[in-house]
Amino acid sequence: MINHTIKNQQFDKERALFRLSDSELLNCVFAGPEDGESPLKHPNNVLLKDCDFSLRYPIWHAINFEIENCRFDEKARAALWYCFDGIISDSVLGGIKALRDCQNILIKNTKIDSPEFGWKCRGISLVDSSAKAEYFFLDGHDLFLKQVNFTGKYSFQYCQDITIEDCSFETKDAFWHSENVVVRNSRLKGEYLGWFSKNLTLINCEIEGTQPLCFVENLVMENCTMVNTDLSFEDSSVQAEIVGNIESVKNPMSGSIVADSIGEIILDKPGSAKILCRQKTQM
Repeated sequence: MINHTIKNQQFDKERALFRLSDSELLNCVFAGPEDGESPLKHPNNVLLKDCDFSLRYPIWHAINFEIENCRFDEKARAALWYCFDGIISDSVLGGIKALRDCQNILIKNTKIDSPEFGWKCRGISLVDSSAKAEYFFLDGHDLFLKQVNFTGKYSFQYCQDITIEDCSFETKDAFWHSENVVVRNSRLKGEYLGWFSKNLTLINCEIEGTQPLCFVENLVMENCTMVNTDLSFEDSSVQAEIVGNIESVKNPMSGSIVADSIGEIILDKPGSAKILCRQKTQM
């Protein structure tokens, strides 16, 4: 229950609102000459609305919180760490390491521009948002993304249990060493997609970029297209149904690959995968 309102105030002292609880902050600014760290450490049951943050480590160890129409600029380094059970909406998350080691948080209609975003997080839902980051969601578990536009390198490394729907990713080295990932109705553009992953399923997806989907254990592709995808599937166990052309396939380990056409099939070491072209293969 919210029983206290703080409105139109500015805070710049270290731990200015330490252990704030059952309160709402409206149109407040966290910035100033004292440049104090951790202004909202250990808050519980708080609503932050129309606030601006320009101090380091502004919200740590929060429980049961809501952030609405707030802005965290590049000075708001490591904005939310060790936070549980929250909602972030209609906001801007800037500054490096904006979310880390958090659990059960819904992020919606938010712009993220934060290197090293989302490391070691659990139970995060990101919807109707845009994101720019490097090492996006490293070592994350139980993630759900829908209608997200993402740009950046090294996304979803060492992640487990991810569902992605209706998204567009322009990335590099995505899903390396990930496990139990399902991607539907999405566009994935980048180099070296999915290497060393396990249980990766792509449904109605467009894949673009060099050397995708190599060294994968249990790769499933249904009704996907592949654009400029050379040297695909090396050492992977795969069940793939591709619409259109694959530029080249190299040494798939096992399973089957079906496509309309394949520009080149490279088999220079033993493997048991079956490769079928609906049209004539160009060798």
